[in-house]
Amino acid sequence: MELILGVAVGLIILVILVVVHELGHAISARRNGVVVEEFGIGFPPRAWKKKLKNGILFTLNWLPLGGFVKLQGEHDASEGKGDYGAATFWQKTRILLAGVTINWLVAALLFTILALTGLPKALPDQFVIPSDTTMVRQPVEITAVSPGYPAEKAGLKSGDTIVRFDGQEVPTAERLIELTKADMGKTVTVIYNRAGVEHSTQVTLRDDDSGPILGAGLGQRELIKTSWSAPIVGVATAGQFTWATLQGLGGLVVNLSQGLVSQLSPDSATREHGSQELKEVGDSVAGPIGILGTIFPAANAAGPTQLVFLTAVISLTLAVMNALPIPALDGGRWTVMTIFRLLKKKLTKEREEKIQTVGFLILMALIILVTITDVTKFF
Repeated sequence: MELILGVAVGLIILVILVVVHELGHAISARRNGVVVEEFGIGFPPRAWKKKLKNGILFTLNWLPLGGFVKLQGEHDASEGKGDYGAATFWQKTRILLAGVTINWLVAALLFTILALTGLPKALPDQFVIPSDTTMVRQPVEITAVSPGYPAEKAGLKSGDTIVRFDGQEVPTAERLIELTKADMGKTVTVIYNRAGVEHSTQVTLRDDDSGPILGAGLGQRELIKTSWSAPIVGVATAGQFTWATLQGLGGLVVNLSQGLVSQLSPDSATREHGSQELKEVGDSVAGPIGILGTIFPAANAAGPTQLVFLTAVISLTLAVMNALPIPALDGGRWTVMTIFRLLKKKLTKEREEKIQTVGFLILMALIILVTITDVTKFF
């Protein structure tokens, strides 16, 4: 039930973020004199439609995978009145990058709200203003459970937070480790919190400290709480995560390239090293199934703070990804348009369709590859 709820919540949030992105394109297009023919939530087949007073056809579609906006004369070569193609270079730039901008602003806004209520500290050098910052430590959380060890036998699960261990408070993960060592071989009572409800269980600890005594990975989140500096922290955090995302993408590209090159080497050790690099790339990438089937359910179970934080990070990721110079994405369309203008060549409808189609096919191939990886990891 928790998995189904997490998937449903994740799907709704992803659709909202994509719809907001497309709404940015639509608003910018209208403000720059381009006719918006259709604004759709989901993808066809069409389930319902309504012609709005402003002339836009609003549709609800059966495939809940985001949304789209259809502009009049979408090709760069179109020249009719109200066509996207007839807009100036800077008007097209504003239209293309409006979705990226609005996703980035949504992330900054969510980070700002969290800075007031409790913003998870996820980066080692995460921006704060010391004079207006309070660091709050959350309860010790179980991050993983080893099969066959005491924690699993007692029914403890990843995501549970430890309230008391053998009648004693557990302020830090280090303190819990000390208590498990002091009670080796004993059966103790553990009070833990799962999804906001306290439970009690008996745990028989191992009496050998050569291996895990409890058999559970432990973590403890820190929250940043501010007041007047929340907007500054929100914007700065969005900037830091933007840079971290770009660094992560760069690292993935480097590892993927090195891994593929290593596979062509006649040396077996080099090929093995390349295989390890490719495995690391696969492990660090999550697609739709990974996000909906694993990440969102985990965040949903951890509480609203983690869910809002994840929503902000994904909105930021959508902004960064769409800004990349990859054909079929906003940044790619802008890059192609700019290159042809610099070369003073006409970007015909046929040329544009070929470029965008190739980019789209490559993008779909990557999505399918990541989805297969997700399915393998999920099952």
